[in-house]
Amino acid sequence: MITKELKTILGDVLGGINAAIVALPQALAFGVAAGVTAMAGIWGTIILCFTAAIFSGRVPLISGITGPVTIVVASVLQSVNADISILFLIILFAGIIQMILAFTPFSSVIKYIPYPVISGFLNGIGVIIILMQLNPIIGHPVVSNIFLSIGTFINNLHNINSEALFIGLLTLIIVFALPKKFNKIIPSQAIALVVCTIVSIKFNFNIERISDITFMFPSIEIPQFNLRQIITYAHYSVILAIVLSAESLLTLLVSDSLLKTKSSSKKMLFSQGIGNIFCSLTGSLPGACATLRTVAAINSGAKTNISAIVCSLILLILLYKFSGFAAQIPLAVLSGILIKVGYDIIDTKLLKVIKYAPRDDLYVLWLVFILTVFYNLIVAVGAGIVAAAILYAKRVADETKLVHKTVYDEDIIKLEKELDENYKHKIRVVHIDGQFFFGSATQLVSQFEEIWGTKYLILDYSAGKLLDISAIFALEDIIIRLKAQKINIFLVITNDYVMKQLKEHGIISQIGEKNVFFSELEAINYIKNNCNLRS
Repeated sequence: MITKELKTILGDVLGGINAAIVALPQALAFGVAAGVTAMAGIWGTIILCFTAAIFSGRVPLISGITGPVTIVVASVLQSVNADISILFLIILFAGIIQMILAFTPFSSVIKYIPYPVISGFLNGIGVIIILMQLNPIIGHPVVSNIFLSIGTFINNLHNINSEALFIGLLTLIIVFALPKKFNKIIPSQAIALVVCTIVSIKFNFNIERISDITFMFPSIEIPQFNLRQIITYAHYSVILAIVLSAESLLTLLVSDSLLKTKSSSKKMLFSQGIGNIFCSLTGSLPGACATLRTVAAINSGAKTNISAIVCSLILLILLYKFSGFAAQIPLAVLSGILIKVGYDIIDTKLLKVIKYAPRDDLYVLWLVFILTVFYNLIVAVGAGIVAAAILYAKRVADETKLVHKTVYDEDIIKLEKELDENYKHKIRVVHIDGQFFFGSATQLVSQFEEIWGTKYLILDYSAGKLLDISAIFALEDIIIRLKAQKINIFLVITNDYVMKQLKEHGIISQIGEKNVFFSELEAINYIKNNCNLRS
């Protein structure tokens, strides 16, 4: 019989292996896309994943270079005229800033960023990654500047390397067309990496390859710097630290949601800072907690930081055993993989319901998206937050009126007390008071962690104000969590426009129209007359 401890260890080992399989092609591809080397990408992932796991506690976070980090590093490298020594100095101070941020309220501020800002940022990053791969997939060097990348691609269309294009298209077919059931066993990106590399070797294609892969532990070098350099490049370190930290905090939120845990964001940030300092000292690229790899590990059974340690060790073994093969990987294959990564980063969840989204949310989303792609990542996020706050303030101001409101029905108050006394909390009523918007949505979700002893829950949203996208997704999250606790959900909506909005977004269909009422009294009477309250 397998004990609980052994089951946890087996889950961590399997989760670490699966995360490593996902991480390997991405780390190689991101290293090249960042304008450094594939080796810098893979060693950065190994070092950060191992170091952060040691210092972050028991949470199963898989760290390494990611899409947003790659874009920032490539942008910084271009800004410092491709001076690698300056880049690693910037990474060093970014790690130090992360450790400092761990002792500030920054780790709790991230939850208040509106959803359209996050969506616009992710969509922008996804598009940038795709646009940067247009040249490599037709056999030409990567160009990190978006405008130059598009212009160069148009010029290079007259000189396409057909063999590189064939391998790139074959990669895209594999990563996009492979059925999900196979993807769960072996990630399509790993399959594409192996199959397309073997094809290119078999037919002796004349295309650019990684080439510089050798198994050699990186040496530690302390960068030389002076006060003038610190002042000159400080803003780059701040930008990089914020992106590294923000992505890690978002991944921590996802991990805690999946595992129903509450981890220390401060400890996680501190450990990420230590790991990125080690990356800079070894000439490796920095990284963050990677959402896709972390989810892959958790879905495979990972519960603790052992999975991250296993992931780094598996990557080390793969690098040692297959460095010769890795050197033969065509750059066009990495481009195909990155196009798929860019597509996965794009927020398709929001795109499906974008026609129903309030105009204010769309204004913010497009502002952040355009600034992210064509100007600056951090400016984009900052402008998005400011715009969202201004638009919300305007909306509230426009709706503010003097209203004479009657006191809350005393009969309903008595009825709710009777429910608690007679049915031992099997029926509960939760009132969502005030405006349900992006500022309150995250807080509200956290209040529904556990509702012990309840079988029937009435969510009463009597406010007449429409919900924004963040609130709708938060309400969906609440419903999923309550259903997971085997709780029957009933909804009280008194506003026809809110009802229409929830129908358009599929919330009503998740609950069932028969479980939606226009008054709390109707809902209570329905449960008392039609549900089993004695079991």
